[in-house]
Amino acid sequence: MAAQTFHHTRSNSFPLPARPNPLVSQIDEHFNRLRASDATSTSSSSSSLSSSSISHKLNGLQDLYDCVDKLLQLPFSQQALAQEQHKDWVNEFLDGYLRLLELCSTAKDIVLQTKESAKEIRSVLRRRRNGELELVSEVRKYFTSRKVVQKSIHKELRNLKGLKTKRVFASSDDHEIKALVSLLKEVEAVTSSMFEYLLSLISGSKEQSKPGSWLLVSKLLNHKRIACEQAGRRDINEFEKVDAALRSILSQKMSKSGNIMNVEMQNQLKDLELCIQDLEDGLECLFRCMIKARVTLLNVLNP
Repeated sequence: MAAQTFHHTRSNSFPLPARPNPLVSQIDEHFNRLRASDATSTSSSSSSLSSSSISHKLNGLQDLYDCVDKLLQLPFSQQALAQEQHKDWVNEFLDGYLRLLELCSTAKDIVLQTKESAKEIRSVLRRRRNGELELVSEVRKYFTSRKVVQKSIHKELRNLKGLKTKRVFASSDDHEIKALVSLLKEVEAVTSSMFEYLLSLISGSKEQSKPGSWLLVSKLLNHKRIACEQAGRRDINEFEKVDAALRSILSQKMSKSGNIMNVEMQNQLKDLELCIQDLEDGLECLFRCMIKARVTLLNVLNP
C-alpha cells in the first residue's frame, strides 16, 4: 500500500513525525474497504449494480478525502510538495481533481434531471384526469430525457477512460515523495472507479433491449417477486425497474388490472426518487470534501 510506505521510510527532503501518523493507517483502512467493495461488486455472479453499494462507496470516499485533506495539511506533506521539482506533480493532481469535480457536478445534474422526470410521471399517475393518453405522453418525455442522459453518460465514461490513460508522472528517488504521489494517484483511481459504477447504474443495463427483458416486465406488473435469475442476474436496480415498467406502458394497452399497475408503478417511481435523493446527498457531501482537499493542495503552490 502506498500509505504504508510512510511508516517505514525516511528522507532528508522533509521531516517525518517520530511516530507513524494515525492518518496513514486510517487512509489504508479506507482504501481496503473501498477495494473490498469493488471486489464484491465485480466477483458477484450478478452483473447489476445496486444503489446501496454506490451509496456505500460515496460514504467511504467522503471519509477517505477527509483523511487525505488532513494528511496534506501536515508539515512534512506541505514541505515535500512545495519543493520546486515537485510542483509539476501538484499541478497534475490539481488538474485531475478538477476533472473529477466536474464529473461529480455532471453526475449531480444527471440524477436531478432523472428525479424530476420520475416526479412528473408519478404526478400523472396520481391525477389520471386525461387517462392513458397523458400518461403515454409523459412516459415518452421520460425516455427522451433518458436518452439525453445516457448519451451524456457515455461521453463522460469515454472521457474518464481517456483521463486514466493520459496521466503520466515523473519518477523520483525520494521514497516519501513516491509514497505520497502513489497515495494521491490511488485516491484518483478509486474516485474514478466509483463514478464509473455510478454512471453505469444511472444509465441502466444494456440487457434492457434484449427480448428476454419483456418477461421481466411481465413479472413486475403482475406483482410477482422479481426473478433475477434471468440471464444470470440476481437483481436489478431502481433505474432498470422503472425503465422496464414504463416500456410496458408504451407497448401494451392498460388492462383491467390498470389500477393495480398504477399503484405498482407509483411505488417503483417513489423507490427511484428515494434512491436518487440518497445519491444526491452523497454526491453533494463528496463534492464538498473533494473541493476542500483540492484547496489544500492548491495552497501548496500558493502559501
